[in-house]
Amino acid sequence: MQKIGWFTATCVLISNIVGGGIFTTTGIMARDLGDPMLILLLWFMGALFAVGGAMIYGELGSRLPHAGGDYVYLREAYGPLVAFLSGWTSFTIGFGAAVAASAISFSSYALRVIPIVDEQGWLAKGLSLALLWMATFLHCQGVGTGGRVQLLLTTTKVVAIGGLILGGLWTMADQGFGLLERPALRQPTVGASAIALVIVTYCYLGWNVAGYIASDIVDPQRTLPKIMIGGTAFVGVMYLQLNVVYLSALSIAELAQEPIVPVAEKAAAALWGPQSGRIVAAILCLSIAGAVSAMTWAGPRVYWAMARDGMITPWLAKLHHRTAVPARAIVFQSLWASLLIVSGTFEQLLVYSGLVLSFFMALTLSSIFHLRRTGPVGIQQYQAPLYPFLPVTLVCGAAALVISSMLERPAESLYGAVTVLSGIPLYYYWRRADSRHRHKS
Repeated sequence: MQKIGWFTATCVLISNIVGGGIFTTTGIMARDLGDPMLILLLWFMGALFAVGGAMIYGELGSRLPHAGGDYVYLREAYGPLVAFLSGWTSFTIGFGAAVAASAISFSSYALRVIPIVDEQGWLAKGLSLALLWMATFLHCQGVGTGGRVQLLLTTTKVVAIGGLILGGLWTMADQGFGLLERPALRQPTVGASAIALVIVTYCYLGWNVAGYIASDIVDPQRTLPKIMIGGTAFVGVMYLQLNVVYLSALSIAELAQEPIVPVAEKAAAALWGPQSGRIVAAILCLSIAGAVSAMTWAGPRVYWAMARDGMITPWLAKLHHRTAVPARAIVFQSLWASLLIVSGTFEQLLVYSGLVLSFFMALTLSSIFHLRRTGPVGIQQYQAPLYPFLPVTLVCGAAALVISSMLERPAESLYGAVTVLSGIPLYYYWRRADSRHRHKS
């Protein structure tokens, strides 16, 4: 089976984190918070949380360097039911909704490049679906093909974002930075700040993606911690610099004006004129395409691992005879993401996804306590620093986000709870089906 090195795996991680969120959500935060310095503070807090989480996940991946990521860690720490619900959530929300949200963001930018009237929204949905199924086809061709595509997309993404940051900072150095003089429009509420932090956390999620594809990486026990921590820290610095550019180029009132979503394009247009905004929007389409590609690669490894364990239909456990990839699982995820693209909206998917994923992230982070107590320490095994202070802080922070979000957005919380709990009858159904199959064989 063909494997990838640390650099390609880091590219997958960066692309998986840097989807549409950083280019779109600052406008939503400007509308809901109205305070530029608070927005920067929340992005900084998100960076600290993400790097700390990457350290814990780095140890989890070093202890259990198998394909499946969170599903594998929770299975070892809390048993099969919790692991199944994590995998079910990965399918319905973690990757399914995330792929859909990124694809929707892609079409939003594409229609800024070539302005076309799309009153019914079907053209945008068609573009989103086309991107999704192109990524599906490429990753069904094998790890080698998928890896080369991912390298190209991520390199283009990083160069493009670096150009946007450097160009923005250069222009504002000439014009004078106005960020510190930007007044707040109003005093934000605690509830609004909590929801904004959920959205920020969602934009940082993805540091654990290397764990999902561990079986595709050379020497995962040694390289996973470096990939997770180094890639996440790189993204955190990039996110903060991008927000400095946004908040310096545009006032809070301008960021909060409709259309809210295409923040990067609006900032570029303000700095260099409307034509430059279109160029940036075109480059960012490539960036978001890289995120969709990364999630199309990583997510199906969870369902493949679950099927291999007998948790779900063994039909998904079969690898393609020629390419040795879980092609059935890849198509299965893309079908669900297609349904979400047709039925969902970007902001609903963000809050709905971020809330449930914060809950399972808290659970997964807490699994380090069990694994430290029960698992042996290998010679090459990475150990996260500041134990137990770091995991306790991260678990409590994630739990606080979940509780605040439930109080502030009860409808999305209810949808998320129903989605997770709907996996319980499926778990027992597949347990019985697997038991009957094993008894017959």
